[in-house]
Amino acid sequence: MDKKSIIGLVLIGLIMFGYTWYSGKQAAKYQAERVKQDSVAFVEAQRELAEAATQTIEQADQTTQTQSQEDILRANIGNELYAAQTAETQTFTLANEVAEYEFSTRGGQISEVTLLDYTKYGGEPLKMFVPDTERFNLEFFIQKGFKNIELQTANYNFECIAPGTEWAEGEETKEVRMRLAVDSTAHLDYVYTIYRDNYMLDFDIDFSGVAHLMASQYDFEIVWKNSSPQQEKGFENENNYTTVAYRFPGDRKPEELGIGKEGTSKSEKITSKIEWVAFKQQFFSSILVAKDDFQDGEVGYATYKPYVGMIKDFSAVLGVPYSPEKSVYSFQWYFGPNKFNLLEKYDLGFEYLVPLGGSLVGWINRWFVIPLFDFLSKYIASFGWIILIMTIIIKLVIFPLTYKSYQSSAKMRVLKPEIDALNEKYPRQEDAMKKQQAIMDLYKKADISPMSGCIPMLIQLPILWAMFRFFPASIELRGEKLWWADDLSSYDSIINLPFNIPFYGDHVSLFALLMSAMLVISSLINMRNTGQQQMPGMKFMMVWMMPIMMLFFMNNYASGLCYYYTLSSFITLLQMFAIRAMIDDNKVRAKMAEAAKKPRKKSKFQQRYEEALKAQQAQLREQQRRNGR
Repeated sequence: MDKKSIIGLVLIGLIMFGYTWYSGKQAAKYQAERVKQDSVAFVEAQRELAEAATQTIEQADQTTQTQSQEDILRANIGNELYAAQTAETQTFTLANEVAEYEFSTRGGQISEVTLLDYTKYGGEPLKMFVPDTERFNLEFFIQKGFKNIELQTANYNFECIAPGTEWAEGEETKEVRMRLAVDSTAHLDYVYTIYRDNYMLDFDIDFSGVAHLMASQYDFEIVWKNSSPQQEKGFENENNYTTVAYRFPGDRKPEELGIGKEGTSKSEKITSKIEWVAFKQQFFSSILVAKDDFQDGEVGYATYKPYVGMIKDFSAVLGVPYSPEKSVYSFQWYFGPNKFNLLEKYDLGFEYLVPLGGSLVGWINRWFVIPLFDFLSKYIASFGWIILIMTIIIKLVIFPLTYKSYQSSAKMRVLKPEIDALNEKYPRQEDAMKKQQAIMDLYKKADISPMSGCIPMLIQLPILWAMFRFFPASIELRGEKLWWADDLSSYDSIINLPFNIPFYGDHVSLFALLMSAMLVISSLINMRNTGQQQMPGMKFMMVWMMPIMMLFFMNNYASGLCYYYTLSSFITLLQMFAIRAMIDDNKVRAKMAEAAKKPRKKSKFQQRYEEALKAQQAQLREQQRRNGR
């Protein structure tokens, strides 16, 4: 074997040894890595198994706990009530000629009411309250074994036993019965009776099926709540008429909780009997009537802030006396408009929810304004014409008073030269009493009473106030259009401002501007025609300050009212010009001169006035005498 072969064999041997050594080292390293990976995988698998086992145990515990809670609840209230509590809520809708009622099995209550003859401002369907906010809950105690359990019906689903939705010919009523199974032998019934063409529903609570389970108790409670959406154009005006009202048995008028400003709440506890409670909006009301009266209650509301589409949250907690001898308790629901003639027919005092004013003003509205308005509405479609004709009729009725007032003004105008002369004769402040006495003597000779011009105007004030109360409360004007005004029961707006002016608002009412302008014009003309001299401050108040105040006050009021006041002021101006043309100052002066020659007996007012002047003069002289010392 040569040298090269030996070297080759040695190299081959070294290579084989090196390969074997390297391969063994790599195999050992791979094996170690596999062992490590298998260990990690094993640990992860063990962790997952442990977590799964823990989760299984927790689920088992939760299932056991849930089952335990269910068992406890079933043991407390029974299988039937437990099933009623966990059942799916269903609804049923039934409509008559005036409204659509949605009944919910949850609480067995009327969950939504839509009035068919009315819409919200903007044209959407008018719902009496916000859906899902109506809550009618009956709270009483039943016996389960040896325990008394409080039952709150709002937490359970009733079974709805309802008729078909179609009204058959001659069918005048439909009965909806909502039944709550208390146990296998007992049930509570709510019975609703809907009339074909009526906003009023009869509502009976029938305990006869559950009487043997009723615990000993003196009363049960009705908890009634809902939220009032904004139905009208302006929040402020609508909120001024939205409140809780209630009537005591035997009273003529209901009590009201008052107006709540934005963001405020108010409640009141009532310790005496109550006949009915109303959640009153500006033009619509929800009313619950107890035929045998509630024994006491607590009512309240919370007012929303503007621009959220809501007005108030209402609440009432009402106690009803319970007797084991009585099984059916009768109530009534009213969901409908605040329309005076309609509410009056129920003979429950509902009509006083329409704010027509106090005794005298309310009497004028009830027996004069409303009948006149209803009569004209039968023959005239345009409410603009109706208001114009009403204004003319009212002006004709009070024309004798207006004429008498203007006659007095004419006499004052004729006497102006003599009064000016007295002002020049007694220029000093110390002679004010003498000047006043001389003016009174002049009035007496001219047969002028100082109050002759004021009394006719004072007599007209109740009529003006009656109209002020009538227009914003008249649902007949709601949604009626006139020229640029799209709703005569709310404000008109020709400009919407990007900001809010305190006490004025965020818009410009053209009818309010016209009304204020007419007040300025009529004041100026009246002052000129009477010839009376006014102090500068008083003149500013009468001519400018009052119209400006009215502009701010009336900018958010009903445009129908501003339209009426504008027409009234304009017609008054026409009457003034007509009377001015009929009255001759020379003839008035001649009559006054002739009357001055006749002896006249002093009126009681003149006698008292002169006595007061004499007393003031004596007091002034005594004061001057003391100052002179």
